[in-house]
Amino acid sequence: MRTFLGVIVPLALAGCAQNPSLPPLVAGDRAAPMAPVAESQASLREPLSFQVRRYPGGEPYEVASDRGSVVLLDVWATWCEPCRDALPVYEDLAKEYGARGLKVYALNVDEDARAIPAFVKETKVSLPILMDANAAVAERTLGVKMMPTTFLLDRKGVVRFVHEGFAAEFLQQYQTEIEQLLAEREK
Repeated sequence: MRTFLGVIVPLALAGCAQNPSLPPLVAGDRAAPMAPVAESQASLREPLSFQVRRYPGGEPYEVASDRGSVVLLDVWATWCEPCRDALPVYEDLAKEYGARGLKVYALNVDEDARAIPAFVKETKVSLPILMDANAAVAERTLGVKMMPTTFLLDRKGVVRFVHEGFAAEFLQQYQTEIEQLLAEREK
């Protein structure tokens, strides 16, 4: 069986990648901001539960450990050109909203973690990086179809907003959604 990354890495030349086992999407560095999670993504209506490793030390990270915080989780790869633009914007959001309860993570799906240091140095990104071995979480748990894909989780750990692709003008939409989620109290 072909792996998620084994299939999408060759498509990286287009800037974004799609999971070919899923319905085709428009690829590119721009996609319309997504509305709240659709009913067809009902599995994302439950609090997320997965464990990955932190980069570079390999310590375990459990998404459930951030219950009580709003979480922005961006799925990215070093070969994804739009990811180079997105991650610094998400780092700015972390600085703007971190004191109010936003946590931001960059979930990397590269097969070889040796590409990460050069990427981080070039982009000057200091977000916490999580490693998704074989894109297991991105593919099976989150259903990622293109790079980058960004998830906003509420304080209960439920995915409330999903954005496929990236363009700088999406910033206002992200801020609105983050403000909404930060204003909600855990029930």
